[in-house]
Amino acid sequence: MSTPPAPPVPPDRPPVFVYGTLRPGNANHDRLLRGRTAWTAPAVLPGAALHAGPGYPWAVDGTAADRVRGDLVQPLPAAYDRVLAALDRLEEYVPGDPGSLYVRVRRDVLGPDGTAVGAWVYLAGPAARRRLAAHGRRIADGEWHPDR
Repeated sequence: MSTPPAPPVPPDRPPVFVYGTLRPGNANHDRLLRGRTAWTAPAVLPGAALHAGPGYPWAVDGTAADRVRGDLVQPLPAAYDRVLAALDRLEEYVPGDPGSLYVRVRRDVLGPDGTAVGAWVYLAGPAARRRLAAHGRRIADGEWHPDR
């Protein structure tokens, strides 16, 4: 696994924090990200909690003590817009649509050395958050595994 390059990536092309089926070794990573990223690094999203859903996980805003474990992936410059559009489709995110399954937001994520890195993160959309609040199963250690 490679680490983020120096100098940092341009602010208008931040990495994406992935925590579920888009992580290396999972099917959606292979389908949408393999061969389209410059680097991947382990990371932690502070202040977010992880919930199990049917088939995939959901990150939601949590307490200061909550953490979601995942990876930062930096799409290749030439593929950046296409990769982000493909991820938006996968996550059923439409900018400005409150009915989106997930919402894509900028958050500070802690890289492997503990440094904060601005990244795109897909969080549960409004309807999903309501379902999770009523019926969700929190993943206490903040790390999703496909067999859970």
